[in-house]
Amino acid sequence: MRNRQPNPTHTHPRQTPTPPPHIPAPDPHPVGDARRTLPPRTATLRHIHPTARNRNHLAKAPDVPTGPGLAGTIRRSVHNLRNVLEDLDRQIVQLLCRDGRMSFTDLGRATGLSVSAVHQRVRRLEQRGVITSYVALVDPSQVGLALTAFVSIKEIDPSQPDDAPDRLTHLPAVEACYSVAGEESYLLKVRVSDPAALEALLQEIRAAANVSTRTMVVLSTPYEGRPPSL
Repeated sequence: MRNRQPNPTHTHPRQTPTPPPHIPAPDPHPVGDARRTLPPRTATLRHIHPTARNRNHLAKAPDVPTGPGLAGTIRRSVHNLRNVLEDLDRQIVQLLCRDGRMSFTDLGRATGLSVSAVHQRVRRLEQRGVITSYVALVDPSQVGLALTAFVSIKEIDPSQPDDAPDRLTHLPAVEACYSVAGEESYLLKVRVSDPAALEALLQEIRAAANVSTRTMVVLSTPYEGRPPSL
């Protein structure tokens, strides 16, 4: 009897060799790694643990872009915050210019701040010299000073010391002194009772400061002492 040789092209199904399982190579960048999922310049800050309190963990809102533009974004945010603070100070100053006796409670109600916060801000404004004093404004005509005038003065001797303001400080009728440009050196605002008192005051000014004078009498005052535009 002849021995039957197995057909090399025919293999029993139970003898079909099973290919080895495919094992993928390890990924050098895991899926959770931001270097794989997002480019460096468009990476976003998200999924930050809420309890992270270390300064190295940036507690930013989602989808805040990083990269070269982040520094400019932060600077604009800080600048806007400073503007808000300055606006609150300006509002407080304007309120006090209109009513210097306004209480901290009323200031807080008008600005949306607490009483303690308003008190601290007013104290800082006083320390910085923004608020210099609190005064009472009176009607000059009600206290016997119905005549107001502006007096321009110029030194008679150009070589004399420029000390006219110091020489006129003893005159209570001189309410204000302004250094001005032009032919005259200073402009004085004076209040007196009548023309005779003004004539006497002009003689005192000329004698005390050795100056010539040019006077403009105020006929009426539509407004004055308005709060500054901040």
